[in-house]
Amino acid sequence: MINSMTGFGSAEGQLDGVMYIVEIKTVNNRYFKSRIKLPEMVAFLEDEIEKLLKRNLSRGTINYTLRLKNLSSNILFDIDEAALQIYIKKLEQATARSENKYPIDISSLLNLPGVLVPAIPEAKQGEQIKEKVLAITLEAIDKLKQMRAAEGASIDEDLQTNCDAIKQVLERIQGRVSVVIQEYHDKLKKRIDGLLASAKLKLDEETLAREVAVFAERSDISEEISRLQSHIKQFTDSCKGNEQAGRRLDFISQEMLREANTIASKASNTEIVNWVVDMKCRIDRIKEQVQNVE
Repeated sequence: MINSMTGFGSAEGQLDGVMYIVEIKTVNNRYFKSRIKLPEMVAFLEDEIEKLLKRNLSRGTINYTLRLKNLSSNILFDIDEAALQIYIKKLEQATARSENKYPIDISSLLNLPGVLVPAIPEAKQGEQIKEKVLAITLEAIDKLKQMRAAEGASIDEDLQTNCDAIKQVLERIQGRVSVVIQEYHDKLKKRIDGLLASAKLKLDEETLAREVAVFAERSDISEEISRLQSHIKQFTDSCKGNEQAGRRLDFISQEMLREANTIASKASNTEIVNWVVDMKCRIDRIKEQVQNVE
């Protein structure tokens, strides 16, 4: 079954008093493109998360966000004491040159750039964080896949409906082709008979047959109908496969439109042309839908 490229999945888990919250949103894209947002203290996980996403998702723009929430007294940040001492020294020098004396508020200094820095986990703690975050990420991916599969089922239903409608139109066109040729024969014979009546001449049946044969060959669309029927079968078979079919379906739908355009250009009957217009509307709908297929 086909999957949509649009979806959302989230998961969370706790480790050492810290809540790790993962959110993954995906939208359409012809190729795989990831956007990963991580807190600085877990920035070292970006490559591992990228690999995990690529193993599970083949197409689409993937927006990955990891947020941390402190649930205990554990500190997620360190104080850069060297930077803090520099700020204090500069302030003391400025105060010494001033007539007014102002107390230095250490809590205010913590908001200055470079004073608070993310806590760097030790090797063992880093490995634990890695295992936890990747496990949560995989859980979020599974939920994302479920949503993409559900939407994919809806897309598949719409695609099959349009394919069935196109097949019905092709059946009507096939049944109309032989009638069109006979109608052309009768119309041409009637017109020539009218022109020759005043001259009391007789129509050469062989010439008429030759002219009708030329018309039939010029307007023969049996090959295009056969190819379009084959494309529809390939399309529906691809929808039922297990592989990622988005690019394949996109290519087949383009070929379907090309055959429909050829039928319209070769058809010499208003009714057939009108049917082809309906068929092209269905194909356009298909082309629009497959842009969202993974």
